[in-house]
Amino acid sequence: MHVLYFHQHFSTPKGATGIRSYEMARRLTERGHKVTMVCGSYGQGKSGLTGEPVRGRRTGTVDGIDIIEFSLPYSNNDGFLKRSITFMRFALRSIGIALWSRFDLLFATSTPLTAGIPGIAMRLSGRGKPFVFEVRDLWPELPREMGVITNPLVLWAMSVLEWFSYHTAHGIIGLAPGIEQGIQRRGIKPERTTMIPNGADLNLFQPKTERQAPLDDLKDVPFKAVFTGAHGIANGLDAVLDCAAELKQRGRDDIALAFIGDGKLKAGLIERAEKEGLDNCRFYDPVPKTRLAEMLPHFDAGLMILANIPAFYYGTSPNKFFDYISAGIPVVNNYPGWLADMIGEHGCGVAVPPGHPKLLAEALCDLAENPQKRADMGNAGRKLAEAQFGRALLADRWVDYLERIHEKVT
Repeated sequence: MHVLYFHQHFSTPKGATGIRSYEMARRLTERGHKVTMVCGSYGQGKSGLTGEPVRGRRTGTVDGIDIIEFSLPYSNNDGFLKRSITFMRFALRSIGIALWSRFDLLFATSTPLTAGIPGIAMRLSGRGKPFVFEVRDLWPELPREMGVITNPLVLWAMSVLEWFSYHTAHGIIGLAPGIEQGIQRRGIKPERTTMIPNGADLNLFQPKTERQAPLDDLKDVPFKAVFTGAHGIANGLDAVLDCAAELKQRGRDDIALAFIGDGKLKAGLIERAEKEGLDNCRFYDPVPKTRLAEMLPHFDAGLMILANIPAFYYGTSPNKFFDYISAGIPVVNNYPGWLADMIGEHGCGVAVPPGHPKLLAEALCDLAENPQKRADMGNAGRKLAEAQFGRALLADRWVDYLERIHEKVT
């Protein structure tokens, strides 16, 4: 089976972003299938291709994956209009590949939602190839709840695109329970959907060894908590700065909060920390996944922070959660939902309610004062990762699903 795979933000482990598509594509090749990955030039991603683009694209093979990379630079710092234009340019350029390339199954993963356009075009053209759509966030529900998109015409257009993406696909994969339920609320029968969350890269992220320490300026801090990932509206990182202020008031200079990543709000967060004298907050540039895997085990807790948006509770599958538990460090979470429930059930961290910086500070103080509790939580997290979320396990489920869809349609 030849899978034509569309992911605008594709990256190998050399990039500083999620590698789900890389691992899934690798699993396809390991099981004897051929993969052509179509992607853009994501700021935090690394496709693995080098050399100058020719007529707006680069092509080549990386780790057994054939890659077509369009020269369409994208950054989380881009404004809404610029991002939208980049998304549409990628989708429109992808249509030609979907209509004229040779393949056996078309797979597209969001975000953005426009990722489904090549699949829609292929289905409407009558080619008859299977189309599987993967949903990482519910649109337009999520941006509407966040208040980042309020124009009713834009929201209507996104709703129409969502409907067509779902109803033209032969199969749909949701990354969280709430996502799968949201898909079914749009009139999709349960037998056409499945839930396959993000996974734990158990070989890449491992518990603490004598590998390289995280950061020189933190090596003498007794307790270090880390947040990894985007610094945007959705992440609600002012909650961590509120917690930092509370820790300062308590005189807890033994606790440091590290932020590794980038995003539209990072400069504002740094400015606030400097203005309020929050020197217990340290900000760092994004690092490749391979470097992050070296660093995480040397932190004492991983922060899983999101803005208090109900759509997040059961509708997200954050990479950082799986990275933290793979690395064997406790997870400190500040919003309810399926992952908070899992943290409580398996004892792999602490979940506090949103909007309570004092409770977040108390959770960190408790972990700082109880190293055995930290160790027990870290061990429980690693066991959970191995038992339920190993990338190989989930990737096999994912490939099995694609094979079933291909066999059913053809």
